[in-house]
Amino acid sequence: MKNIDDLWKSGVTRRDFVKTCMTVSAMLGLPFSMVSKVAAAAQNADGRPAVIWLHFQECTGCSESLLRSSHPSVASLILDMISLDYHETLMAGSGHQAEKSLHDSMTANKGKYILVVEGGIPTKDNGIYCKVAGKTALESLRTAAEGAVAIIPIGTCASYGGIQSVGPNPTGAVGVRDIIKDKPIINIPGCPPNPYNFLSTVLYYVTFKKLPELDQLGRPKFAYGRRIHEHCERRPHFDAGRFSKAFGDPTHAEGYCLYKLGCKGPATYANCSVTRFNDGVAWPVGIGHPCIGCTEPDLLFKTAIADKVQIHEPTPFDSYAPVDLKDKGKGADPLTTGVIGLAAGAAIGAGIMLAKKLPDAPDKGDDHGKTE
Repeated sequence: MKNIDDLWKSGVTRRDFVKTCMTVSAMLGLPFSMVSKVAAAAQNADGRPAVIWLHFQECTGCSESLLRSSHPSVASLILDMISLDYHETLMAGSGHQAEKSLHDSMTANKGKYILVVEGGIPTKDNGIYCKVAGKTALESLRTAAEGAVAIIPIGTCASYGGIQSVGPNPTGAVGVRDIIKDKPIINIPGCPPNPYNFLSTVLYYVTFKKLPELDQLGRPKFAYGRRIHEHCERRPHFDAGRFSKAFGDPTHAEGYCLYKLGCKGPATYANCSVTRFNDGVAWPVGIGHPCIGCTEPDLLFKTAIADKVQIHEPTPFDSYAPVDLKDKGKGADPLTTGVIGLAAGAAIGAGIMLAKKLPDAPDKGDDHGKTE
């Protein structure tokens, strides 16, 4: 593996490197003063954790997502700040050489290496539906997990079983968490997941020597702590009652909310609308496709794209401007609605602040606890 000087020579500038560390620090919710610590950890070649990356039932899309990142190359940063000892798709060796590398790394780094798993694991018929080097995925996972300090299932397939686990699930595919019960597991779901979520998780571990805080599904909260809907650029249209009626319709081209076209954003926890893909340039909803809920085990491949998720108050109050306002030629226009909403919000806020400044008033009831 390269050292940090080789990283500069490969085209990654110091400025880009620091910017990436700042981005990761912000994603992790760390103060600005921690950027230097994150950068120092990323440059510490002696502190690089050994990583073993296994492939099972998958399309290699998660690895591809990582490798296609640039500005600076996340792949370069990942491969230079960790010791990637085994990765079937990337490593130069094959056959017996590859297996020896896997065995040597597990032996030399027992109890210290990070195990990354990509793809679902078939369990039916003793796991015969996925084999590497004559061993089933089930056997390989259990063997590699024994000496791992932590396991990172990358992608929805490894996290929850993915498309392979959809009924009738002929191979009995499941996620890592359904098999391994005695190791810390950090799920990075998505189809594919954003590479910066993986990078941030690894950098957090390298910097603080511990795992980030996880939610109930084993996902790092810094990346999966809020719904996509909360930070979607189409959210104002949702609040104003402006929904796309059909793909290709003017309402769709004008960027109206995609909820009625099946967008799962209101029920999906991820940071796609903030971090985005292709180096922060685009994401599905931004280019007109509804969110398919690929980070949620009960949504991806288990609900049709056109199906609407059930949420509280799926439509705004009647006082909001309707989506077909221009066609009806009546009612308040969206701008007026927005101004009125702002004024009402300001009035409510002022009332709350005034109430906070007033002294606490005694209850209307008498001293015997009675109320009027």
